[in-house]
Amino acid sequence: MLDKMKQLWEMKTKMDEIKKELDTLLLASEDSLVKVSITGSQEIKGVEIKCDLASVNKAKLEAALSETINRAVRESQKAAAQKMSALGGIPGLS
Repeated sequence: MLDKMKQLWEMKTKMDEIKKELDTLLLASEDSLVKVSITGSQEIKGVEIKCDLASVNKAKLEAALSETINRAVRESQKAAAQKMSALGGIPGLS
């Protein structure tokens, strides 16, 4: 019983460390119109419009923004999955 509690505590400690890493990890996704910065814990840190607003079609800008945000979120999910895979399985907790 104590061994399982120790394993759970170690797993929680590792998960807290990974959360801190993901909070500080900054990823970016961009295209010719917009750039989105996001943390590994999926907090949007910045959105940059890279074009002259007067010269771009509103629908095209909105589509580019949606696609770029979705791409940034997917990248942060991949980064989180890679970090979490480092935990691996904890023997004896099945």
